[in-house]
Amino acid sequence: MNLARHHHGQHHVPGPSVAVSAVVDGAAQIGESRDAARRFLESLQAVHGFPVSRRAMGAVELVVSELVTNAHKYAPGPCLLTLEVSEGAVAVTVWDSSTALPLILPPDPGRVGQHGLEIVMAVCRSFEMHREPVGKRIRAAVVLADDPGGDPAGHQPM
Repeated sequence: MNLARHHHGQHHVPGPSVAVSAVVDGAAQIGESRDAARRFLESLQAVHGFPVSRRAMGAVELVVSELVTNAHKYAPGPCLLTLEVSEGAVAVTVWDSSTALPLILPPDPGRVGQHGLEIVMAVCRSFEMHREPVGKRIRAAVVLADDPGGDPAGHQPM
């Protein structure tokens, strides 16, 4: 998988914003997408000095895996994965060719399977779905650093 790296000017955080994109084609590349997300976050820490908690590392890998798997399962052809840092979070965006938006089912402990998006929404700061002129775009943002007191960041139940 070839990740294209982008550096932009000022974009909501001091210093350059950092992003990578990759075309994902086939089930074999789902694991590679997860690995690429981990390498991207490790680079954020080592090269750019962004704080990335263990929780954020796992959450981003989970979100990438779930969104890319769903794109592969429900849309024909490849999908486009983009990871971009903005406002203390990493946005995971997946575009695919299907205009059908995913159905997010209410929590049901008796249901076997189909809990992926439910879990994604629980670990993310935000979750958006948009139809595009061709296909759809799903975007989920994961906060990079936990609260200094050790509390996990991100969406918290009310």
